[in-house]
Amino acid sequence: MIFTLFGDYIRYYGNEIWVGSLIKLLEPFDHNEQSIRSAVSRMSKQGWVVSRKEANKSYYSLTERGKKRMEEAAGRIYRMEPAEWDGKWRTLLYTIPEERRHIRDELRKELIWSGFGLLSNGVWITPNPLKEQIYDIIDKYDIKEDVYFFEAKNKGFQANKQIIRSCWDIDHINMLYEKFIHAYEEKMIANAMKIERGDMSDQDCFVERTLLVHYYRKSLFVDPGIPKELLPEKWLGERAAKLFNEYYQILAKKANAFFRAIYLAGYDNCPRQKQTIAKEE
Repeated sequence: MIFTLFGDYIRYYGNEIWVGSLIKLLEPFDHNEQSIRSAVSRMSKQGWVVSRKEANKSYYSLTERGKKRMEEAAGRIYRMEPAEWDGKWRTLLYTIPEERRHIRDELRKELIWSGFGLLSNGVWITPNPLKEQIYDIIDKYDIKEDVYFFEAKNKGFQANKQIIRSCWDIDHINMLYEKFIHAYEEKMIANAMKIERGDMSDQDCFVERTLLVHYYRKSLFVDPGIPKELLPEKWLGERAAKLFNEYYQILAKKANAFFRAIYLAGYDNCPRQKQTIAKEE
C-alpha cells in the first residue's frame, strides 16, 4: 500500500513525505501507526526509501533504486496495450553455488517480477527486451561470473505460443483479468454517478482509487507483459487496462484533492518546501 502511494502520488510531489502524513493517509484503510512505522522501517532497510530529519519530524523519500522500480511499475500499470514483438527470446542461465543460496532465492523473485518465465531448472526466458533490468540485477547481486545471458530466435520444434504456455499460466492470468473486470465494470458506472451527484467525498475517491490500483497491480504483476503476437485470441488484458484507466481518471480529481490536503499539512512549518512543491505542480 505504501508503494502504491509513492507510485501514484508522492513521486509527483517532490518524492518526499512526512511519516505523520503517511499515517494519516493510511488511516482510512485501518492501518495503525505502529504497523506503518514498521513497514517504512523495513522499506528503509531494504533500500527502497531513505529518511531525513527536520526538527522532530521524519521525512521519507524514494532512493534511486526505489525510483527506478516505481518507473518500471508505472510503465506496466498504465500500459494500454501489449507491445509488438521483435521476434527475439532473451535467455538467462545461472549457476549460483549452494553457499550463496539466499542470492539464488532473491534472484528468482527479481526475475519473476521483471517478467521472466522458468523454462527449465536454472533457465529463464522472456520475449521482452529486458537487458537493462538484467544488468541492474546482475550488478545488484554481484553475480557476473555466475550468469549467462543470450538473445536468440526460436529455431526449434516448439511454436512460440507453446513456449509461452510452457513458462506462464496464461489461462490463470486471463482469469485474473476477468475477475478484475467483473469486480469493477458496474462499480465504475455506479460511482461515476455518485460523484456527479456529489455523493462521494474526496476521501471516498482517494480510498477507492488506491484500492483500484492495489487490486489491478496484483493481477498485473502476474502478467509478464507478453507481446500481442504471442497472446491467445480471447485475451482480456486490453479490456482490463481500458477499464482501469477510465475508472482511474473518474476518481482522479477528488482523490488528488484529498491527498494534497494531507500532504501539504505535513509541511505547515516549511514555507520554502511548500513553494518548491507548488513549482513542481
